[in-house]
Amino acid sequence: MSYQHARGQVYLINYHLMWCPKRRRPILVGRIKHRLEQVIHETAKEMGVEVHDLAVNPDHLHLFVSAYPQLPVHKIVKRFKGRSSHTLCKEFPELLKMPSLWTHSYFVSTAGHVSMKTIQEYIERQSKK
Repeated sequence: MSYQHARGQVYLINYHLMWCPKRRRPILVGRIKHRLEQVIHETAKEMGVEVHDLAVNPDHLHLFVSAYPQLPVHKIVKRFKGRSSHTLCKEFPELLKMPSLWTHSYFVSTAGHVSMKTIQEYIERQSKK
């Protein structure tokens, strides 16, 4: 990972994101997990966000991304959660029994170039659970 360049800008903005299904239900397994991973990558590509790591556990997910400065982190999370909720609930009717797919809350931490490796190792360990 290196510094990004845009017109008049040089930047390196990394976010470690984490959020959970409503009531932390362990539903992110099997076909749902696989489809969620696809939706995350598709959505990131649409937004121009680079996914470095993604770990989907049954009751939460970790996402490590780079974004450009004009894209606020709350809009990144909103798009990921909104698009994935809409797509998964449409494709997996069993999810419609829940009041909503995701909780309203999320965790975000910024990461500089120094701590990037630490975060990636942490996410990799999460995906091996």
